[in-house]
Amino acid sequence: MQPLDRPGAVLFACTENALRSPMAEGIAKYLVGHQIFIDSVGVRKGELDPFAVAVMDEIGVDISGHRAKSFDDLTDSSFDLILSLSPEAQHRAVDMTRMFACEVEYWNTFDPSLVEGSREHRLMAYRQVRDGLMERIKDRLVRPLPASP
Repeated sequence: MQPLDRPGAVLFACTENALRSPMAEGIAKYLVGHQIFIDSVGVRKGELDPFAVAVMDEIGVDISGHRAKSFDDLTDSSFDLILSLSPEAQHRAVDMTRMFACEVEYWNTFDPSLVEGSREHRLMAYRQVRDGLMERIKDRLVRPLPASP
């Protein structure tokens, strides 16, 4: 699927819907607004990561109100594309497509909560994940402007 053929509904999925997928959801909503329906889930629910909230706030995206949900909490499965960000989420997304037709892409995304060290060192890891997601989402979902005549 090319950016010009972008999906109408996208689901970001990770392990706990507490860090990577809420960041991706926030970035995608920031970039495409209401042009695409965007949601996120986890294989299981986790507590929203405060470092994720902090680095998203740095770019003007507020995810502080995010409430984690799991695949089991989905009330709608009408997604055109699932972007899974962890191996566990990839397996669950593939299982989901056995019952519902949609495309699945695996974006192996590092879990920055595994990084230890000072607050600044940890924040740098979160920023790298945020910025990597930003670039991938721009490439995948943001429609390029038409060329000038």
